[in-house]
Amino acid sequence: MAEIAGVRRQFVRAAMSAPFLEREEEQALAVRWKQAQDQEALHKLTSAHMRLVISLASRFRHYGLPMADLIQEGHVGLLEAAARFEPEREVRFSTYATWWIRASIQDYILRNWSIVRGGTSSAQKALFFNLRRLRAKLTRTGDSRMSEEVYGEIAEALGVSLKDVATMDARLSGPDASLNAPVADADAANPTERMDFLVDDGPLQDETVGEAIDAERRVTWLRSALSCLNERELDIVKARRLGDQQATLESLGDRLGISKERVRQIESRALEKLKKALTDRHPEISAG
Repeated sequence: MAEIAGVRRQFVRAAMSAPFLEREEEQALAVRWKQAQDQEALHKLTSAHMRLVISLASRFRHYGLPMADLIQEGHVGLLEAAARFEPEREVRFSTYATWWIRASIQDYILRNWSIVRGGTSSAQKALFFNLRRLRAKLTRTGDSRMSEEVYGEIAEALGVSLKDVATMDARLSGPDASLNAPVADADAANPTERMDFLVDDGPLQDETVGEAIDAERRVTWLRSALSCLNERELDIVKARRLGDQQATLESLGDRLGISKERVRQIESRALEKLKKALTDRHPEISAG
């Protein structure tokens, strides 16, 4: 760990001691990279702006994430800025890169600050970072409460609902809790964990899979057995037994031009034929 910390310090010192670029030199490097994909030009351009990455990353060091990771994500944003930069617009690269660096760091924080994924819209991101800053300010002044009036001001300024502000404040009020954390005395012989209170009354996964396989097998058997029926028998069985809504004997008799008693007889005969076909082809059905 000491060796890793030493490498990080050397990296930061190297970045902070990199020479500043004059506007003309910066422009020339950007043109070389844009037009010729000159890797040396890209290296010089990004190296000269690593102090900007470190400076922006340090503003987010209070989110509980490693500073080295924040710098690394900022460097990703710096490279993205270099890939998109248009030197012909005659804008300083640092001005353009600042937005990309900050956006990359903020996205990283939102992905890793909590195991519960938060909103990724621009309004939700603004709410996350502005609300944290306001909470920190209120804490420094000794007022840790978030009043309804403050909620309303934030919601109006950021274009979000009052409910969104309250929900985000509740999320920021406490850290994630492990399901394996004991809720009783940690020194007890068998401490109770939060996971113990999450009981699923549903079937086990192997039971669910087994039932799905059995259901699929039964459907295959039934489709095969239906081939033993003639057209009228198949029509009646589908209407009476296999449809979402069971047709009446009267309605089928009217449609087929026969009496309802005749429909009942055909249905009974068809079911007997189905039963015989299933037991002949799959003796385990009758055995079960």
